[in-house]
Amino acid sequence: MGVSVASTTDTSGRSSAGVDEFGPYVLADRGKWAELAEQMPVHVTEEMLARVRSRLDTIDLAQVRDVYLPLTELVNIYVMHTGHLYSSSHDYLGLSERRTPFVIGVAGSVAVGKSTTSRLLVELLSQLPGRPRVDLVTTDGFLLPNAELKRRDLMQRKGFPESYDRAALLKFVMDVKSGTPEVTAPVYSHLVYDIVPDECITIRQPDILIIEGLNVLQPARRSPTGHTSLAVSDFFDFSVYVDADEDHLRAWYLERFMALRHSAFRDPRSYFRRFSEMGDAAARSYAEKVWDTINGPNHEQNILPTRGRATAILRKDADHDIAWIRIRKV
Repeated sequence: MGVSVASTTDTSGRSSAGVDEFGPYVLADRGKWAELAEQMPVHVTEEMLARVRSRLDTIDLAQVRDVYLPLTELVNIYVMHTGHLYSSSHDYLGLSERRTPFVIGVAGSVAVGKSTTSRLLVELLSQLPGRPRVDLVTTDGFLLPNAELKRRDLMQRKGFPESYDRAALLKFVMDVKSGTPEVTAPVYSHLVYDIVPDECITIRQPDILIIEGLNVLQPARRSPTGHTSLAVSDFFDFSVYVDADEDHLRAWYLERFMALRHSAFRDPRSYFRRFSEMGDAAARSYAEKVWDTINGPNHEQNILPTRGRATAILRKDADHDIAWIRIRKV
């Protein structure tokens, strides 16, 4: 892989002294990265992109070929070598249990495009040799119900680490990695902005499980007694952080919010229906307040600090295009 060293902190994360704020990563420009997967046995179509593309996301076939095919091949290398380690260690220990799912975490800010990345990885990884079964779960389902958030006075901190049922999320991932035949996850509705009662997703021992969420790369927390608990990220075999400048994130969030006023917000069931009937200036003012008091601080305080824990960092430019890729050194 070609390594590119940029001169400014704004584009590459390197200071003039050569210190990389991201940590021990290989930095690849998009052109060099694209050369790595010219022979990937994966078929990509416009129909596939239509299935996975989120609202306002500009991902196209060129970006998939240049960025996501090499990433898929790298994940495949990790899957294969994790399998070899599994076989060797089980032979040594005299064990015969079924191999447990390979788990991938996908993290990043609100509006950065995590959902598109996650759904695209499902499509691409499912085409790998052997046709692995790939499932996707978002951590939105582990948000505390609105009634509980209100009881705890956390409605204005929805998406912050404390707004999740972290014990339930951790148990879910542990059960998956333990090889439990069936594991269930709650379902969250963005339409009604709440957990859907009595509805769940059932995961049945997939070959690969992708877990997408704002805070999935959070490290273990220290208890008041000084003990360190387990974290969801402890059970990841690979992780991706989708990154962008905060000014771009804010602009994308506002653009998405204003666009939704003319589509999903018009649904009578929508929690945000009132904003479809509000004037543009008032609606934009509200969205700016949400970013500046909730999403922005959450990104700065909780999400961005986990970036350096990812296996791969995909950096987007102002046009949602991947400008460069960082891969953690092994």
